[in-house]
Amino acid sequence: MRLLFLAVLLFIVAQTSAQRKLGGNAQGKTPVKGLDINEKKDDDKNKKEIKDIDVSVSDYKQILANGDTISLDTTLTIRKYYKYNYLRRDDFGLLPFQNIGRQFNALTRDFSTVTQNPEFGASAKHFNFMEARDISYYHVPTPLTEFYFKTVFQQGQNVDAFFTTNIKPELNLSIAYKGLRSLGNYQNSLTSTGNLRMTLSYQSKDERYFARTHFVSQDLMNQENGGMTAEAVQFYIDQLPEYDNRSSVAMQYENAESTLYGKRFYVDQAYKLKPSLDSTSSAEVTAFHKLNFSDKEYQFQQTEATSIYGEAFENSNLYDEVEYQYVRNQLGLSYQQKFLGKLSGFIEHTNYNYGFNSIVLQDNSNIIPNRINEDVLAIGGDYFTQFGNFNFKTNATLNLHDTFKGYDVNVSSSYQLDSTSTVSARLKINSALPNFNFLLYQSDYKNYNWYNPNFDNQNLQQLQLQLASERLGTYKLSYQRIDNYTYFGLIDNPDATASADTLVRPMQSEAQVQYLKFKVQKDFKVGKFGLANDVIYQQVLSGESAFRVPELVTRQSLYYQDYWFKKALFLQTGITFNYFTDFQSNAYDPILSEFFVNNQDFKSFYTADIFFNAKVRTARIYFKFENFPTIFQGNTNFAAPNYAYRDFVIRFGLVWNLFL
Repeated sequence: MRLLFLAVLLFIVAQTSAQRKLGGNAQGKTPVKGLDINEKKDDDKNKKEIKDIDVSVSDYKQILANGDTISLDTTLTIRKYYKYNYLRRDDFGLLPFQNIGRQFNALTRDFSTVTQNPEFGASAKHFNFMEARDISYYHVPTPLTEFYFKTVFQQGQNVDAFFTTNIKPELNLSIAYKGLRSLGNYQNSLTSTGNLRMTLSYQSKDERYFARTHFVSQDLMNQENGGMTAEAVQFYIDQLPEYDNRSSVAMQYENAESTLYGKRFYVDQAYKLKPSLDSTSSAEVTAFHKLNFSDKEYQFQQTEATSIYGEAFENSNLYDEVEYQYVRNQLGLSYQQKFLGKLSGFIEHTNYNYGFNSIVLQDNSNIIPNRINEDVLAIGGDYFTQFGNFNFKTNATLNLHDTFKGYDVNVSSSYQLDSTSTVSARLKINSALPNFNFLLYQSDYKNYNWYNPNFDNQNLQQLQLQLASERLGTYKLSYQRIDNYTYFGLIDNPDATASADTLVRPMQSEAQVQYLKFKVQKDFKVGKFGLANDVIYQQVLSGESAFRVPELVTRQSLYYQDYWFKKALFLQTGITFNYFTDFQSNAYDPILSEFFVNNQDFKSFYTADIFFNAKVRTARIYFKFENFPTIFQGNTNFAAPNYAYRDFVIRFGLVWNLFL
């Protein structure tokens, strides 16, 4: 697959190599000149006239999955620096594990993307899994390439290469591949991942028909070691000199790996049955269709069983595999008129096929079935309108099914106070079955076999208020109330002679979870110096036995930035400080690739990074001393119970946009 990607990319670049590369100034106001070749017939001979066409970076458009359009941004800012990581997005509130490409311990929670349908599971593997909502489409005046590179923890690299071109004004193609290999510093912690994305977008010349489609193929593999042994944890805290070599740290086991595979074909298309004749009173009627065909597969393999997970059916060559396919078709009509707004209605059919290859007969004669296969019909609608500076939007979806009952209702409004300030509010009411791995699971470990057809829907009510201002900052207050909160927790092992005292099981909280979160983002700038602040204050008002987060999570960056060398280089350098308070952290389960609630106290700690960033034309160069205080005081911190946090490391890389 990786060789195929490289071959296709080289072919496309070769086809466009006749066009020349151009750059820009340090802060991204990049003039780009394409070449328009027109042939003119003279009386004596054909002459080829080459005409320069001036375009700017703002002419390179990225179209998000929800239809919003943004322009390419080649600037170097502190907020873009925060996105320079494996996820390619701001990871504030996520505590990374020792190696890159592994799971994150969530220090804060977000429920804004939940729907009325259950998800696959293996949620710790999905931080880097690209869903349909994460895929963008493009429209560019000349071919565009972006290259991302960053060093890792021993024997590997992290690369993300992207290319897009408009073959003609109506048709755009893009192809991208993100690959990672990192050995890690601890035994059996190798990471190897790949994310292939290919997109096509088309709009007819009369602008009546458009289509956006993509294909994604992903594989995310992590070697698993179960974390440190109890003795190793104490030696790590005591900073035993022998453990300065992290490969000497004793792990629970060194013979397992987990992998998430995924493929998806997606189509979003629409046709204007009645196009608008003018921009004032004429109405527009559009038919639309969306298709999402997704396939996922999760595997856990181990060459020899370990007693920490309880008794196993097999002593060697353990192999757990669960497959999941769903096909979702949505058909609808929309009516749009300038003064009335846009109203849409749709009908949706989804086929779910989740399961294993065989049934399981437990010692108590309980039978664990092997599959959940259902066809679910749903109806829904959307409405959007705008009056002056006021926007109002609502959407709702309802499942028409006895087993897969569920609904999702979102109501939001915003008001623009001035050119730089907006206030907004959002209400979300949601009901959905828990994820499939809560309902049904099978494993070669006896404890990891369950079937819970009687689990109730998890019900969510969420209210969000936000003020976003360039001058005042961004302030977001959210309140969540959750009934039947579903999670993984611990039960006492009924076998008193077993080495495992507790076992992981899916649970539903009898207590209602009430969760309050207040997030502030405010930047200060004085001359060439800046201070970027991100603060999250959160409280679990009820249900804390099942839902736990630290009370305070902060990030501050103090930095200097200015042009150097006659504005040929833009320099940014400073220090970033991260901190969170004490709480009882969830622990990680490699068999499920999930976090589970436990009662182990998790002490607060801080990290600090020194960074040197620079921009030369359309290239952004990054250099970081990551977690440098551990040079002087050692590292006794944890990313999760029994899993050590990262040591000091020097990392560097770049993001480079090439205009062809």
